[in-house]
Amino acid sequence: MPRDVYGPDHPYLPHSEILSFEEISRLASIFVELGVRKIRLTGGEPLLRKGLESLIAQLATLRTQTGAPIDLTLTTNGLLLARKAQALRDAGLQRITVSLDALDPRLFQKMSDTDWDVSTILDGIEAAQKVGLAPIKVNAVIQRGVNESQILPLARHFRGTGIELRFIEYMDVGSTNGWSMTHVVPSSETRAMIEAAFPLIPAQPSEDSSTAQTWHHADGQGSVGFISSVTQAFCSDCTRIRLSTDGKLYTCLFAIQGHDLRDLIRSGQSDASIHDAIRTLWQHRSDRYSETRNIRPVTVIPIVPAPGKRIEMSYIGG
Repeated sequence: MPRDVYGPDHPYLPHSEILSFEEISRLASIFVELGVRKIRLTGGEPLLRKGLESLIAQLATLRTQTGAPIDLTLTTNGLLLARKAQALRDAGLQRITVSLDALDPRLFQKMSDTDWDVSTILDGIEAAQKVGLAPIKVNAVIQRGVNESQILPLARHFRGTGIELRFIEYMDVGSTNGWSMTHVVPSSETRAMIEAAFPLIPAQPSEDSSTAQTWHHADGQGSVGFISSVTQAFCSDCTRIRLSTDGKLYTCLFAIQGHDLRDLIRSGQSDASIHDAIRTLWQHRSDRYSETRNIRPVTVIPIVPAPGKRIEMSYIGG
């Protein structure tokens, strides 16, 4: 969450406009009825939400209420993870993903826009391991001219730890990051750099909806994942849908507009009506932004009739 945007003068949403934990849990139960089996809490930064453990506990009860094998996970920048890891685990969280783009202290502060030390993040990851949040994944976004120097240090640091490090191609999410294709380090280049130091062997393909291609260290010291969302788009296999804190539903990470579920809930609609509305929305989605990125101007989103500002990742998460 960039400090130049979310500073002390930022006009934050009134509490009344934010979905309550009970409203989120109700919608989550409807999604489970529709077949969703993975629920991820993400950012901005979810650990800043007061009482988050209560929401996790409510979502965890869906496993017993529905009998569905629900995977409950969370993505965080890790700054508060050390102090919250045990409470998160006790509430029913199963696993966690931590965003970490650099181990170099100065570069970490620059990329994360924080004054905190990178050791805080590493301590949080260690705490998560100790309380049994597993598997733990670490996501690193690589940007050309900024943090390519961190590829090998990151790979070296997490080898043999039981933590899967995943390298993500720098994406043009939102409208404020000044994205250009020249800033993208293709996954193939990142993998070649790692292979030169630590031989890799491809893992067996995972579930169709997985975004990462996984490679194992040949010496058995764990694995590395590569998310090639720019050079190898996976729109056709995407099964992700995103719910913002104010109740907007987004069918694509690159969307311009969301679909209001908060009004449906607060206008007294039944679960069945909301279920049908979500199903209809999903059945008619036609998002293919990443697949068409290289043949259309990046400011135009193919799923809407006119260009506009894409939703920021700091608003709906990755």
